Amino acid sequence: MDEPLLAVADLEVEFATRDGVARAVNGVSFTVDRGETLAILGESGSGKSVTAQAIMGILETPPALISGGSITFRGKELIGLAEGEYREIRGNQIAMIFQDALSSLNPVTSIGDQVAEMFRVHRGMSRGESKDAAIDVLQRVGIPGAAERFGSYPHQFSGGMRQRIMIAMMIALKPAILIADEPTTALDVTVQAQIMDLLQELQRETDMGLILITHDLGVVADIADDISVMYAGRTMEQGPVDQIYGHAANPYTLGLLKSIPAIDRREERLPAIKGLPPSLYAVPSGCAFHPRCPLSTDRCRGGEAPSLVTVAPRHESRCWFAEEVYSRGVPS
Repeated sequence: MDEPLLAVADLEVEFATRDGVARAVNGVSFTVDRGETLAILGESGSGKSVTAQAIMGILETPPALISGGSITFRGKELIGLAEGEYREIRGNQIAMIFQDALSSLNPVTSIGDQVAEMFRVHRGMSRGESKDAAIDVLQRVGIPGAAERFGSYPHQFSGGMRQRIMIAMMIALKPAILIADEPTTALDVTVQAQIMDLLQELQRETDMGLILITHDLGVVADIADDISVMYAGRTMEQGPVDQIYGHAANPYTLGLLKSIPAIDRREERLPAIKGLPPSLYAVPSGCAFHPRCPLSTDRCRGGEAPSLVTVAPRHESRCWFAEEVYSRGVPS
C-alpha cells in the first residue's frame, strides 16, 4: 500500500511555562492524501492550531517542544529537520491559511506585491513575471479587477476579500497540502459559503490535500472526507464524515452535533455542552471530558484514560462506552 502524502503519528507537543508544563497535543495521529479533506474539530484550546503549527514547523521553541511522535511528508520525517530544509517545504509543498487575514497580511505592502513576492522568492521570477503571475492567481480566487487593484492595501478590502487574498498567497505555489485554520471566522454565512466553495474548487483543480481546522461541524458537512474531533489535546473520535454525522460514537461529538442549528428543529435555545474545557495545566484524570459528560461514571472518573477503539471500519472513538454510544447513543 502506498504511503500517505502526510502522516502524523502519536504527536505530542508541550509548553513549558512558569505555571507548569501544558501538554497541548497528546498522542494525535492522522493521515491526509492528495485530493482528500480532513476536518479537525473541537473547541478553543483543544490543540487543533498547535497541531497545524507543528506540521508547518512554526512553533516557537521554547516554550513549545515536540516531545514525541512523528510527522512525515512524502515519507520524509519533518521533526528535527534543519530550518533551511523546512523552508523549502513550507510554502512550496505545505501551506497554511491563518484565521485572521488582516493581521496576517502586511499592512504597508500592497496585496499584489505580497502575492508576487511568493513567486520571486520561491520561483525566481523577475518583477514583471511575478506581477503577471500574481494578477492571474488573484483573478483565480475571485478578486474583481485584480490588475487594477494590484497596488491596493489590505485595509482597502473587506474581510471576505482579504481571506481570498490570503488563499491566493498560499495556493500560488500549488502546494500539495493546504492547512486552513478557521478560514471563515468572523465572516457572514454567505461569505463563509463562498470561501468554502473556493477551497473546494481549488482542490479539484490541483488535487491538493486539505486540512480544515474549525470548531463548527456545520461548516465541514459537505466538504470533508474524514473528521478528527479533538478535546484537551487528544483525539476523541475520528472517521469518515458520514459515519461521524450519522453514527457518532463519543458523547463529546454528540454534544457538538446537537449544537448545530437545524431547519427541522424549532427550539428557543440550542443545546450546549455544559461547563468549559479544562486547563491544560490540570487535565482531569481518567477521561478528560468526564466533568462535562452526561454519561460519566466512576470508571470515566478513574485514573485510567480510555484508548481509541474501533467501532466501524476507519471509525475510532476514545470512550469507555464507544460501541454503545455508536449503536444507540447511550451507554448500556
